[in-house]
Amino acid sequence: MVSGTRHPRRPPRPRGTVYQRHIAWLDATLSFRVLDLALDLERFNRWMNDPVVAHFWEEQGDLQQHRERLESTLQNPSVVPLIGCIDGEPFGYFETYWAKEDRIGAYYDVGDFDRGWHVLIGEAAFRGRPYVAAWLPSISHYLFLDDCRTQRLVIEPRVDNTKMLRNLAQCGYAHVKAFDFPHKRAMLGMQLREHFYNERSWIPLPSHPGSAPRPDPRFTP
Repeated sequence: MVSGTRHPRRPPRPRGTVYQRHIAWLDATLSFRVLDLALDLERFNRWMNDPVVAHFWEEQGDLQQHRERLESTLQNPSVVPLIGCIDGEPFGYFETYWAKEDRIGAYYDVGDFDRGWHVLIGEAAFRGRPYVAAWLPSISHYLFLDDCRTQRLVIEPRVDNTKMLRNLAQCGYAHVKAFDFPHKRAMLGMQLREHFYNERSWIPLPSHPGSAPRPDPRFTP
């Protein structure tokens, strides 16, 4: 039980690399590994103070503030913080969580095994359509693979984050409703396991039969 909410016992947090796949149009390997405080603190601090990231996350601060923030995250058994990498080079932070223990659970009919996630892309060189088309379906794929009982994924970007909303829609996330957190007006996005696998959403469709997969042009750079 967390804050009066009953939930299933969660598995121990994994270590190291939890997901890896080859991205054909990048000719590179995308992977997610669990955040290592000693290895990733300075990088996380730099990312959070990047103006593009700070505009939506609003978590600028010094190294000590971010150390305390990550220590708190790592002590939370319902959260798994991940670092996204391309060919081993870190490019972004993905904060995955069990929705029932999260604040979002109060805003919809949450299931015991629903998962949610937050993301920031800290390295400017890895922003843009080819990379979005790689990591967005992949984080969804990882969360569905991680527990076969997970039937829904949720996300709550700010309603004014129009690029993210468009990209989520192209990856099969429905825009369910706008709602108000104490700190922001958000859009509840939702992806269903059945839809994800029926549509093979982790594999962008080729432009014509026999061609190699490439990023869907509908993804917003």
